[in-house]
Amino acid sequence: MEPVLNIAAYRFAHLPDARELQPGLLQAARSLDLKGTILLAEEGINLVLAGTPQAISEMVGTLRGDSRLADMDIKESWSAAQPFRRLRVKVKAEIIRMNQPAIRPAAGRAPAVDPLTLKRWLDQGHDDTGRPVVTLDTRNGFEVDHGAFDNCLDWRLEKFSDFPQALARHRDELTGKTVVSYCTGGIRCEKAAIALQDAGIANVHQLDGGILRYFERAGAHHFRGRCFVFDERVALAPDQDADAASAARRQRCITE
Repeated sequence: MEPVLNIAAYRFAHLPDARELQPGLLQAARSLDLKGTILLAEEGINLVLAGTPQAISEMVGTLRGDSRLADMDIKESWSAAQPFRRLRVKVKAEIIRMNQPAIRPAAGRAPAVDPLTLKRWLDQGHDDTGRPVVTLDTRNGFEVDHGAFDNCLDWRLEKFSDFPQALARHRDELTGKTVVSYCTGGIRCEKAAIALQDAGIANVHQLDGGILRYFERAGAHHFRGRCFVFDERVALAPDQDADAASAARRQRCITE
């Protein structure tokens, strides 16, 4: 069987016509026999899809045909079989729910740090100004349990919308440090980084592309375990191989 190409992508962009976009994207993905989930909201798009390389290429072309999504960052991985059971294209209030309407990444994001720079900071134990660096995991606690950066801050979130309350409780432990928020593919840590800035944390970065991009560029350095993903592969190793022993576990959608 031909290997299955998996993509994960998001883009914060003003999409007031999200509901009108839904039927066309559903038809396009269905015609290409793709499986996975596309979430649309006024704030943007969030998706995970899997299919043949040709089908994925055509779908990415369709998405980037909308100028608002033209520079959407695509992260790729491979699997031996289709990891999704069905196709869903949904319209939501948020593409990742935080319940903080004032946080609008499309209006401006926090500074991003690329994976190789983060690796260098972690190698040397501080950023380029000599300030200590902490990695802040913005994922749910069960995801952190599969794998995380060494010595990361883990606030044991049950869902991402708990982040603002957790930040209020833990804000003082971030004082005087360079804080790098991270998540699976970048979407949660992008909102989290803005929340950190709004809370008065002076030195905040988000990990550009999340763990998946870090795996591509920096491998396993400073990361223990695997990265939980929201499909039947369950978790990816730094070399992007699926955790075959867990492949039959529960499937979850990407709403949290």
